[in-house]
Amino acid sequence: MTEKLLLYGGAIQQAGAVRQKAQQRSTASDFMEMEKERGISISSTVMNFDYNDLRINILDTPGHEDFSEDTYRALAAADNAVMLLDAAKGLEPQTRKLFEVCRMRGLPLFTFVNKMDRPALTPYDIMDQIEEEFGLETHPILWPIGDGDRFKGVLDRLTDIVHLYQKPVKRGAKAEVVEVPLSDKAKLEELINDDELFSQLMEDAELLVELLPPLDMERVMDASQSPLFFGSAMTNFGVQLFLDKFCEMGTKPLGRPATKKEDAPKKKKKSAEAAAANEEDEPTEMIEPGYEDFTGFVFKTQANLDPKHRDRLAYVRVVSGKYSKGMKVGHSRSKGAKKYNLAQAQALFGNDRESVEVAYPGDVIGINNPGNFAIGDTLYTGAMKIAYPGIPSFSPEKFAYIRNPNPSTYKAFSKGIDQLLAEGAVQALRQRNDDGGGPLILAAVGQLQFEVVQARLESEYGVESKLEPIGFNIARWADGGWDEVDKADKDGKLFGTMIVQDRWQRPVLLFRNDWKAEAVANEEDYLQLKTWSKPPAFDE
Repeated sequence: MTEKLLLYGGAIQQAGAVRQKAQQRSTASDFMEMEKERGISISSTVMNFDYNDLRINILDTPGHEDFSEDTYRALAAADNAVMLLDAAKGLEPQTRKLFEVCRMRGLPLFTFVNKMDRPALTPYDIMDQIEEEFGLETHPILWPIGDGDRFKGVLDRLTDIVHLYQKPVKRGAKAEVVEVPLSDKAKLEELINDDELFSQLMEDAELLVELLPPLDMERVMDASQSPLFFGSAMTNFGVQLFLDKFCEMGTKPLGRPATKKEDAPKKKKKSAEAAAANEEDEPTEMIEPGYEDFTGFVFKTQANLDPKHRDRLAYVRVVSGKYSKGMKVGHSRSKGAKKYNLAQAQALFGNDRESVEVAYPGDVIGINNPGNFAIGDTLYTGAMKIAYPGIPSFSPEKFAYIRNPNPSTYKAFSKGIDQLLAEGAVQALRQRNDDGGGPLILAAVGQLQFEVVQARLESEYGVESKLEPIGFNIARWADGGWDEVDKADKDGKLFGTMIVQDRWQRPVLLFRNDWKAEAVANEEDYLQLKTWSKPPAFDE
């Protein structure tokens, strides 16, 4: 789908697909070796292009549930979301997870039902699924005419124009379209050339007007109504129509709530006290795009986009003000009033980059990462220190020690692990009071994340690794703090539980099953167990 949006947006000349034959796997969004080999998206990518006097930034996210945390980080930078459904399957497990993420963010949600060129559920069935399972009302904008081999095109219900398609002569090229007013029944009947489909179209067009509440853009913006589109990305049916409607209906760049405080050095606190203090830093002010000073936040980091140069890039969503080449910015987690020089920024298109002189609210830019910028960090100018809310980490379900079997590659192994952890490829846990010298525990949502880490360590850093699985399946952060964890442990309430710490030295409890986790959460409520954690806004 992403490739076809790029095709109709004029950003590429021919679209690829992640599950086509090997020689056709040339998608702009899937450029990592593992993505090419497996035919799946494993990392979010950024692509931008200009279309009808608008700048569109596409944050293409993995569909596989093992990489849902990467998707959440990308959604933190988005202003609108597109939920892509398979017309034959309807709602899938990963769709349900990602919908909850969109709901947490309160994003306007546009629904595109794909693969109508294959046998599909009825449009009514899909609408019922979405409303029953998500409590979300849909309003069809593009209504399908047939499915599978009989998929003829779509009705644009906003204009009452029927768009009938012919497959493109060249694979991946744009589809040929014939537009016919719904009122021209004789011509429609002739072109559709299927009495059953023609009758169904006429019946549906009348029924939808009578039964459905009208499109309400206020409800779309507050995510209680979703514009619904049908089409086929593979055969290019309905994609350009969707792109045009999305540009008309989607929201412009939005502001973000932030925490402000004086940008001045303070007395150093102990790490645990600092972390606790930062947990209380709740957003106090809305920073709108028109705010004078530049602000933006890092939602993704990536190493080795260019393997020849071993570069490190931070992806920044500009929230307010204007980026200018060579500007100096403050950093929410740097001590005192330290400034960083942003010597250059790059517009991103998968792994291709182009230097930019300026960037504005809503833009996503790539900046060189000196090693200090992490996911969730805020960059800013002006006299006040600003921090946007950190991007949460969610409860992992797979845990394993990772070890280096070759001591001679210690330096490369450590560098690779550090950079992959900074990217958020997996989470890292350690034994309590371990300052980095003990065994590292990798924590992941799914097994594929481990495989990605091992593959990238070997291909990008030239080192082997060994994983030793740990028999725990659930993690809970203990917001009550270490004193409460010690109390519960001393009283024998944490028998069979592994006590570890996260990167901020905060207590994390690992459980073997849901029953034990729920029992401890209910009976020892002073532990304040949570399924997610948010990084501190400021470091002191």
